[in-house]
Amino acid sequence: MRSAGRNRRFVQRKHSITAKVTVVIISIVAGTVLLCWLLNTALLETYYANYKQDGLGEAYVAVNNAVLDGTLYSEDGNVELEKIGAKANITMVVLNPESKLLYRQGSNDDDTVRQQFWEILFMTESGSTEIISQTGSYDIQKYWDSRLDTEYLILRGNLIDGNQVFMRTAMASIRESVNIANRFLAYLGILGIVVGAVVSFLVTRKITNPILQLADLSRRMTNLDFDAKFQSRGKDEIDFLGEHMNELSATLERTISDLKSANNELLRDIEKKNQIDAMRKEFLSNVSHELKTPLALIQGYAEGLKECVNDDAQSREFYCEVIMDEADKMNRMVKQLLTLNQLESGSEMVTMERFDLRELIDGVAQSTAILREQNGISLAIEGPEQICVWADEFKTEEVLTNYMSNAIHYADGEKRIVISVTPREDVVRVSVFNTGPRIPEEDLENIWTKFYKVDKARTREYGGSGIGLSIVKAIMDSFHRQCGVINHGDGVEFWFELDSRC
Repeated sequence: MRSAGRNRRFVQRKHSITAKVTVVIISIVAGTVLLCWLLNTALLETYYANYKQDGLGEAYVAVNNAVLDGTLYSEDGNVELEKIGAKANITMVVLNPESKLLYRQGSNDDDTVRQQFWEILFMTESGSTEIISQTGSYDIQKYWDSRLDTEYLILRGNLIDGNQVFMRTAMASIRESVNIANRFLAYLGILGIVVGAVVSFLVTRKITNPILQLADLSRRMTNLDFDAKFQSRGKDEIDFLGEHMNELSATLERTISDLKSANNELLRDIEKKNQIDAMRKEFLSNVSHELKTPLALIQGYAEGLKECVNDDAQSREFYCEVIMDEADKMNRMVKQLLTLNQLESGSEMVTMERFDLRELIDGVAQSTAILREQNGISLAIEGPEQICVWADEFKTEEVLTNYMSNAIHYADGEKRIVISVTPREDVVRVSVFNTGPRIPEEDLENIWTKFYKVDKARTREYGGSGIGLSIVKAIMDSFHRQCGVINHGDGVEFWFELDSRC
């Protein structure tokens, strides 16, 4: 892994913008220097020779002008001619037709100067000439002095007064200048390459550092890390890009957050739909199961009556009582289902009114007295003799009746029921306790579900359908109040709360 990481970093450095720009700038500088060196080597000497030729031509014109001014042969000489000769490194002499020296510049020995130009004029064995330019007044030739191993440019021309002028400039200085210029250019090129490499590296690093920061920002964004932000240092194009990247990061974060929220909501909707489908299937299954037994009994006993299985009046009366009892159970279950459906759908009207809770409890206790006496169950009511609450009185009575019905049918052991009324801060808690078996802990949360039965055999025994506690939960939800169940050591307590504020 480390080796792979090092190789990846090496490849990144190899292909980085800094390396590319540095190589390009070094290549441009080196190419420019090489091109200048080649052009200097190939053309500078020719250019310099042409420049020298022009200098000789200008010097010839100046000499002719000096003849016209009458200053050429004066004792003081011509200062302008001396300046031209010194500047262009030109040696010149003027001879009359008899080869008498009339004017010289650039040498202190008249005989030496005359001898040199005499050799040029008559092409002695010590030198060779090549004419490179001719005009009507003068010609310029290249002269090679084999004795001195030196090359010269020679101008030979006729002045307007009939005298001859000879001018000479050495070519050696030209070549030496070219060599010096090439060496200087080579040194300068090497220095330029080094300086260019350093400057290009520093400049491109300054440019690429923000780009690398943007690359790291985009990498972190791909990993859904939106905390990283680009730190702007100016107002160039990269800074604008970085600011837009920051805006993009914030937008993506909000969008992904919204998508996750929508996804969670969708998952909840799907889960809710699945739960509703499961509840619908379970409801149909439970209703079918609950109706199957009474329908079978009704059908069986009705067929018995039709076929006169027993002819005595007592048997026929028993058959009719069974049919009526099972039909009554079915009727009560259907009514409970309708009531539950109206409560859960919110279509059932809830009338909030103030009434005496203790009076309602006493009424329920009196209506269940016969059933309690038949089962040998004692009842105790604890709490204030009078207490008023706000609720739907009819639905509150239905809640309490359901609690009492369960308590009577499940009471065991001491067979004792206790109804407690406990005033609290803003509510009144009503609890119905009965001695008997505890509800298994795993069933405590499910007893409020439709058709859920902890003890199915016993529920069927007293005609329960498993809907009563579901109705209780729906009624308390419509009151926006709580209800619940608590296991005790010797029994079970069901409770609900009502609003006591005036």
